[in-house]
Amino acid sequence: MLLLLEFFDPGDAHAMNFRRVLFLKLVVAAIFIVSPVVHAEEPAAGRMVKVFPDDKKRFFPYWLYLPTEYDANKDHLPVVLFLHGLGERGDNLNRVAAIGLPRLIKNGKHFSFIMVAPQCPNDGSFRDNNATPAPREFWWMPGSVDKAKNVVDQVKAMLGRVDEDRVYVTGLSMGGFGTYNIVNRHPRVFAAAAPICGHGNSWPDKSKVTHIPFWAFHGDNDNVVKLVDQQKTVDALKAAGANVKFTIYPGAGHNSWSKTYANSKLYEWLLSHKRKAHHVR
Repeated sequence: MLLLLEFFDPGDAHAMNFRRVLFLKLVVAAIFIVSPVVHAEEPAAGRMVKVFPDDKKRFFPYWLYLPTEYDANKDHLPVVLFLHGLGERGDNLNRVAAIGLPRLIKNGKHFSFIMVAPQCPNDGSFRDNNATPAPREFWWMPGSVDKAKNVVDQVKAMLGRVDEDRVYVTGLSMGGFGTYNIVNRHPRVFAAAAPICGHGNSWPDKSKVTHIPFWAFHGDNDNVVKLVDQQKTVDALKAAGANVKFTIYPGAGHNSWSKTYANSKLYEWLLSHKRKAHHVR
């Protein structure tokens, strides 16, 4: 399996100087990638890296960020999976770097966790009911979030430094839908979830995710994804016994993510949680 990587140094954010640096070869010991990785150079601490897996059937291209203390701190580190919105679908990872966590890192922000941000391809509009074949690549679709989960597994294998009890997911708009969707499909993977302006009403049975803490966010003037829809998800999760916080921004429209990702308390909250022991595989 072949991967092309590009580095982005947030310390040089104004210059926006991308440089292609290396090829990596993954050695796959089984049909699923949980094997050691052979590569020419470790991704650099404090940088965001573009990764292009060769196997496009099971993986999406993604950004990989390592914290500045990655080299000095040899401990296993937490991972935050970031799922972008509908407008960032496509085949250009720079679009993903224009929003949310990747945007903050691009502009010089550093975090104490590993960040992974895959890009969902654009295979058509969900509004096109006559498309043949029908578009399938959205974060609310099972196959798409399964590939995002595969990316996390690939990073675990490649780095060998991931704390598997501290894997988190957050996403905005379509990625908010995806946040709910991925924890529903992979409830034993994530320690906490932070969905923004999305909902999880497509799966009514919330019983298998009650061990996962949620902190959800929404603007009360959102005309794209209605507040009432995420409120329905929050109510269902609480009724099932889940621990859910719900922050509603008065007067905010669809963009409730800028304020959310600028809030340091979000990251403190995420990192305070560990995967529940009785749900460990």
